[in-house]
Amino acid sequence: MTVPNPPADSGPVAIICGGGSFPFTVADALMKSGRGAVLFALRGFADPDRVTGYPHHWAHVTQLGRFLRLARREGCRDVIFIGTLVRPSFRQLVNFDLATLRVLPGAIRHFYGGDNHLLTGMARMLEDHGFRLLGAHEVAPEILVPEGALGQVAPAPRDLDDIHYGLEVLRAIGPFDVGQGVVVANRHVIAVEAAEGTDQMLTRVGELRQSKRFRAPPGIGVLVKAPKSGQDWRFDLPSIGPRTIEGIIEAGLAGLAVKAGGSIIAEPQIVVEKADRAGVFVAGFPETPGGSA
Repeated sequence: MTVPNPPADSGPVAIICGGGSFPFTVADALMKSGRGAVLFALRGFADPDRVTGYPHHWAHVTQLGRFLRLARREGCRDVIFIGTLVRPSFRQLVNFDLATLRVLPGAIRHFYGGDNHLLTGMARMLEDHGFRLLGAHEVAPEILVPEGALGQVAPAPRDLDDIHYGLEVLRAIGPFDVGQGVVVANRHVIAVEAAEGTDQMLTRVGELRQSKRFRAPPGIGVLVKAPKSGQDWRFDLPSIGPRTIEGIIEAGLAGLAVKAGGSIIAEPQIVVEKADRAGVFVAGFPETPGGSA
């Protein structure tokens, strides 16, 4: 017999958990609030050592039926997707359960498109089964980056100009469902984030410096991150953490600017400490620096 869905806003939140530290940051916030969380950890992505510290179940991305059954049993109605997840090729997908096979034709249609298209399509499938999809920021607003400099280092006027230019670039490419980050130096686009993600993009910027394809002196250039235009904010908001700062340092950039209130941060104290020690800035900006979001 199918267990009915509990009312919204009651019971623990189901966190469909990819890689990285963000799922645990959100789970900690939910536990602290008294609501609680159950991790549905995706095999091959979620960190096994950290998952074991929380109520959890393991599943493959192709096991919709397992998720539905266990989430109902745990009393979950609200669901959050969070964590890194590298899109597999369709041929790599295995272990389909019956519920997944039933929605497979629709899933295939969603699979061929950008990430926002895919995630929104998957969300509709869960909603069709009576669940409610939430953004991580809705249950843990403290993970959002505030406006202003987070540490002791502030962007210089040259950096502000690059930030403004970077936001314009992101607005222009957003409708094509491309990545959420760009590196700009002296109003010159050095790199645009695509399928490789932010960390690999920063590695590429460092390699461009070493090969003299990026000739600006160290300390010039910024990473700018912002949500795509039309993006569903329940999924894949731009995110930063300690590894992002390490990448900024290795790439020789001046700092990092993200959309205030539209980007999330993991381990903010460590982020600020690393940035201050290296003399790089981390700042939240409205859509236009000096203007309104």
